[in-house]
This record gives sequence, structure tokens and C-alpha cells, in this order.
Amino acid sequence: MTVATDALGADEKASPAKDSRRWWALGVIAMAQLMVVLDATIVTIAMPFAQQDLHISDGDKQWIFTAYTLIFGGLLLLGGRLADYLGRRRILMVGLVGFAAASALAGLAQNATELFAGRALQGAFGALLAPAALSLVSVTFTEAKERARAFGVFAGVSAAGAALGLIAGGALVEYANWRWSLLVNTPVALLALVGAFAFVIKDIPAPRTGGYDLPGAVTVTLGLISIVYGFSRAASDGWTASTTLALFVVGVALLAAFVAIERRTANPLLPLRIPGEINRGGSYLIALLVPIAMFAMFLNLSFYLQIVEHYSALKTGVAFLPFPAGIVVSAGIASAVLPKIGPRPLMLAGSVLGAAGLLWLSRLEFGQSYASALLPAMILIALGMGFLFVSMQTTALHQVEAEDSGVASALLNAAQQVGGSIGTALLTTISVQVAERYVRNNGAIDHVMQRAAIHSYDIAFLIGAGFFLLCIPIAAFMVRDKPENLLEGDEHAVAVAI
Repeated sequence: MTVATDALGADEKASPAKDSRRWWALGVIAMAQLMVVLDATIVTIAMPFAQQDLHISDGDKQWIFTAYTLIFGGLLLLGGRLADYLGRRRILMVGLVGFAAASALAGLAQNATELFAGRALQGAFGALLAPAALSLVSVTFTEAKERARAFGVFAGVSAAGAALGLIAGGALVEYANWRWSLLVNTPVALLALVGAFAFVIKDIPAPRTGGYDLPGAVTVTLGLISIVYGFSRAASDGWTASTTLALFVVGVALLAAFVAIERRTANPLLPLRIPGEINRGGSYLIALLVPIAMFAMFLNLSFYLQIVEHYSALKTGVAFLPFPAGIVVSAGIASAVLPKIGPRPLMLAGSVLGAAGLLWLSRLEFGQSYASALLPAMILIALGMGFLFVSMQTTALHQVEAEDSGVASALLNAAQQVGGSIGTALLTTISVQVAERYVRNNGAIDHVMQRAAIHSYDIAFLIGAGFFLLCIPIAAFMVRDKPENLLEGDEHAVAVAI
């Protein structure tokens, strides 16, 4: 006998897929996700203005960015499990209220301490929002074609958010004030909160037979914070500095302890069967690698446009517009063909397109035009990112039981966060070293500083292309889901047999 014991509210059990509110709910969920993704980059252009206004030292300015990423990355798994145990809709709304308040605190900060505290709180509530949002997509859309379309929208928002953050940040700094790059989140979060009340389906929290896995929560949170902070320190202190190495050693030891705890506890924070399934494991590995490649483009093109080409903050943001536009197109294509061809061809195509785009950028030379040197490469990378994000997010949550969807979503976000931290630290460190060596070896040529900068960007683009290429064997050998498999197991998101 099969009884519908789903993740949705009692009034939705009979036919949640037929509830017309689910598409409005997707808009609300996408708005919450966009806010989290935007916040990681929207302050990038505002940082120099905040530093000057609040008299923040050069040594402390990194905390405007790091305070957010550290707490966000460290608390993701805990946030995902709270969504499973306390209800995804409830955690989404708690996250929206907290994010609105934290953004107001940061935007109205009168000193560095208040700004850093506000950014850290944004990270904490973002760690609730991100896994709750992705898991709500998983349990709300259960029919294969609609699920692919919903993940296409969500993936497009996730992948394009970083570029949109640069555009929004540039516009707000140029026409308003740096504070509005933070304050803008408050009305958006409150609007999303109203939408969540109206449209997001109430879900039933996963049943718990035991207590919370506090040892696991502590070890994984401190381990992720140590790893993320270690990469942040590597960018400023160097990879072989004692502080950097100590943070890495402590982080790895804590994560190893976490795995040992999860293997033995009866009520684990992260059931190891989630990353242990080969398709999902492949998706998590790709989720770790793709942000490194993506940061190769964002970080270095931002510097190139503003430092070498002397673009204004707003013009730099506008120059990135083809990227989110391309992602919207490719995410739409991916969501349409995913149920027919499966995730592996899309992952392979996305990896090849991304690598081709970064290889194109690696040929950048002094004096080239935007239309010939940047635009084609940006379009190739955008098309690849859309394919990768749709297939990656779908596979990472495919056949995950409803009671585990929050923590599975959190693991995907955690992989992307750590990958972004690796990309920032690795590429920043290498670019600086390459530029310094170029100046030493070519000090007599004209425009040596600009040429050195471009040469360092080219090397970073080549390294980014390498990370895209690493995704190819992972997708080829680990992602085995066939199109027909996407139609199987989706009932696990909404029902269990009794």
C-alpha cells in the first residue's frame, strides 16, 4: 500500500504539481537566491568607497568581503539540516527577515566593526536562505520536464548573479552611495518575505528520531571556516606562510573528524550516502571546480576593464551584460533538452564551451578591442555555464529523499563557496607573481605595467580553462544518469511507500 506522505502541506498532498502557485513560488525562491548570490559581488565595487568613508585600514579592508564568505561557507551544512528538520519554508522566511535586518545594519554602519558585523550576519542568514531555496525547488517541482525548467530558472539566477552584482554595484555606487549596495537588500528581502507567505507551499519537516548531531555541526562548521579563511590568507600572506598552512591543516583535520563522526552517529548532519552516490558525487566535484574557472573570468576581466582600459564602475558592469544574457539563453536550452538527453552531454558541452572561452581570453593582448577580444569569449563561457549549472544542480539533488534535500542543497552550495574561495586566492596569488616577474624581465618596453597586467590575466585565464577541462573526465565517468532515470525516483521527493 502506498500512502502520500510528502514534504508538502496537508492541503497540497493530493496534487502539488498541479498547484498553479508553484510558478509564483519559483519567482520568490529565485529572488531569494539572487539576493544571496548578488551579495557576494555587489560590494566589490563599493569596497574602496566604504573603506575611505569608515576609515578602514588596508589590512582590514578584506573583512568587508571575508566576513560574509567565511560565515556563509562555514554554516551552510548546518543551515541545510535546519531546513530539513524545521521546515524549508520556515527557514527561508527566517533567513529573509534576518538578511533584511543584517543588510540594514551593514548599510547604516558608522564604523568598521558595525560593517563587519553586518556582513557576518548577512553570511549567517544567507547560509539559511541558500539551501532552503534550492531544496524548495526540489520538493515543489517533481515532474521531470517542469523540474528541469525550474532548475533552469534557478541555475540561470545562480550563475548570472555574480555578473549582475557587478552591474548593480556599479550603478548604485555611481548614482547613489556605496551604502545602497547593502541597503538595497532590505526592501528586496521583505518583498520576497511577502511572496513566501503568499505562494511558497508549506512543507512538513523531516521526522527526527534522535537529537541534533552537535559534534558534526561543530566540526564541519569550524573546518569549513578554517579552509575558506586559509584560502583568504593565502591571497595576502602567501601559500607557504605559517598562518596559511596552519589553517589548512586544522581545516582538513576537522573535516576528517567530521567524516568519522558521520560514519558512526545514528542521526548524522550529512548522511554520507548523499555525496557517496556516484552521480551526485560527480556533481559536487564539478560544483567545486566550476567557480574556480568562473572567477578566472570575473576577477581578471574586472581588473582589466577598470585598470587597463580605465572603464568606470558602471561601464565595467555594463560590459558584463552579455554574460547573464548568455546564461539565460543556455539555461533555457538546457532545461528543455535535459529530460531528453540526460545531464552528461550537457556537462561535457558546458565544460568544452567554458574552456574554449577562457582559451580565447588567454590570447588577450595590449590594445585589443572589446568586441573582438572579450565579447566572443564571454558568450562562449556564458553558454557553457548555463549548461553546467542546470545539469549540475539537477543531478546533485536527483533521487535525494525529501528529508535530506536541505543538506544536499547545502553541500552543493558549500562546494561552490569553497571553489570560489580557492579561485580568488589561487588566481590572485598567481597573477601578482606573474606580473612582477614580467616587469623584472621586460622593464624597458613601452606600457610595461599594462602589458604585465594583461600577461598575468592571460595566465589566469589558461589556469581557469584547465579547471573547466578537469570537469570533462568527471562528467564522462561519474555522471551516469540516463534520460529515463530522470523520470524515476522523483516520487521520493513527495512520497514514501508504507
